[in-house]
Amino acid sequence: MIRFLATLFAALAGLAFGSFLNVCVTRWPLEESVVAPRSHCRHCERMLAWWENIPLASWILLRGRCRTCRERISWRYPLVEISVGAIWAALTWRFLTLALDPRLPAIAPTLHWNLFNELGRAITLFIFFWTLIAIAVLDAENFWIPDWLTIPGMVLGIASEVTYQLVGAESLDAATPLPLSAIGKVVLTSLVGVVAAALLILLIRWIYKLLRHREGIGLGDAKLMAMLAAWLGFGGALLAFGVGVVLGAIVALIALALPGARKEDSEAWALRKMPLGTFLCIGGILSGLWGERIITAYRHWAGF
Repeated sequence: MIRFLATLFAALAGLAFGSFLNVCVTRWPLEESVVAPRSHCRHCERMLAWWENIPLASWILLRGRCRTCRERISWRYPLVEISVGAIWAALTWRFLTLALDPRLPAIAPTLHWNLFNELGRAITLFIFFWTLIAIAVLDAENFWIPDWLTIPGMVLGIASEVTYQLVGAESLDAATPLPLSAIGKVVLTSLVGVVAAALLILLIRWIYKLLRHREGIGLGDAKLMAMLAAWLGFGGALLAFGVGVVLGAIVALIALALPGARKEDSEAWALRKMPLGTFLCIGGILSGLWGERIITAYRHWAGF
């Protein structure tokens, strides 16, 4: 019952923070404040009543249209709210499944250390996935990945990953503190993964420019890839990259198959932009939630 109620609370909190995220990704590109003015219809400018601001429920009650001007409200609003709510609920359920396991005292006698470490990790992951959804929407709608999201996210990711690993290692033998060489190795490994992930995108960007004589991938994608590596490690970032590339290819093929695409010449099609950052964020979410299972399933399928 505790696990169910806590997961439900996390889901509702995720819906609320998803609603706030919708305000942010709508106003940030316009350089507007996310605090004032109050929420209003972007078409008729009418201030919304309190019951029109209830996450997800208001969109359903209004049937996806403004009550006054009947202008359609984008599907993005409920999708963002559901995404944040579902991810936060999944993280909470996973954490409580471990914390409430009756076998845990025998499995992890240093629970008083590990429990707080896992709780801190879960809270920082809330921030990480919230940021990924923000970047995914911003890139999809505006082809914009702001540095003030990726760079602080990168720093927080490195700090979170290093702290998580060091506290976890110390809890295995609390009587013996980790030597400075071990701490330096963890920090260096994290930094190398971040740099390698960024260089991967920069290499692809350089090759594309060499062959096509035009920019193909923005520097924002390289910083996003570095942020993914800071949180997920280099292996997790590679998985996110692979998933993102596959998703991008599928979307491109679907777009190419649409009747409208056939009327465009090949040059116009080649110049069409695709939000790589959006696909990388989706890949990062999948890698962060189920990365180990995906890699294990792939190894089993490939016979490794």
